[in-house]
Amino acid sequence: MKSSAIAVTGLRKAYGDRVVLDGIDLDVAEGSVFSLLGPNGAGKTTTVNVLTTLVAADAGTVRVAGHDVSGATREVRAAIGVTGQFAAVDDLLSGRENLRLMADLKRVRDRDRVLGGLLERFDLTESADRLVSTYSGGMRRKLDLAMTLVGGPRIIFLDEPTTGLDPRSRRTLWGIVRELVAEGTTVFLTTQYLEEADQLADRIAVLDQGRVVAQGTPDELKRQIPGTHVRLRFADGDALDAAARVLAGATRDDQELTLRVPGDGNVKSLRALLDRLDEHEIAAQEFSVHTPDLDDVFLALTGRPSAEESAK
Repeated sequence: MKSSAIAVTGLRKAYGDRVVLDGIDLDVAEGSVFSLLGPNGAGKTTTVNVLTTLVAADAGTVRVAGHDVSGATREVRAAIGVTGQFAAVDDLLSGRENLRLMADLKRVRDRDRVLGGLLERFDLTESADRLVSTYSGGMRRKLDLAMTLVGGPRIIFLDEPTTGLDPRSRRTLWGIVRELVAEGTTVFLTTQYLEEADQLADRIAVLDQGRVVAQGTPDELKRQIPGTHVRLRFADGDALDAAARVLAGATRDDQELTLRVPGDGNVKSLRALLDRLDEHEIAAQEFSVHTPDLDDVFLALTGRPSAEESAK
């Protein structure tokens, strides 16, 4: 059994009367990807800030890399790297100069060899001496992550690292994360993209209103949700109302004009469902069959779709 890279028990944090974290427990194994999911305002960034010593907890115990974050701040910071939601790079410097600055701050030995290796790993060698202001969004994020790796941290916190990136750049960063974990690095990931968590995470915790409402592997979380369902979209609210009356047990979304109907998804069941609508002269604009995914988990546990799903 792997040792814990991060162990959190009873973590609480409030700002005045507003409780942000209400007694959360987390355990992150060494050499794994742990993803923290939750809607905006759930407390994800506050959790990261506590774990990275930027914010003091009000109660609970937090150990990172074997050190208590409240009493061994220097040791924790020496063991971790942090990449925030926005690339923390200096546009007035070149990529190489950004890395060199970070290496000097961390007093890295054999600096040029380390920087050369990072530039090559992140495919930034050819652009290393260009000003960062000329970099694309994907290049800036790669440089930001490369800067995080200066000094060889054992644990990396990635707070929504691919927000705003195109699919190709996102997948490039996924590949880099997988390589790091294969080498033994622990990654603590917060993300709004459920596909990202599904692709990368060994374990996931879902945070809602400051509490962990579920924890497990992606497959374990999916198994908590009822099976396959049919999603029906209607032209207007009247058709949606009529269908909701006919299809008892369906879940409606008035904004999207859709119904989610539980079922096994086989052809016979689908035909019976559509025949029933036809008997009542109700026409669906479109229908699709869905097996449980993390979007379903997110909706069931938090009562609302993910930010990614809402944006579609």
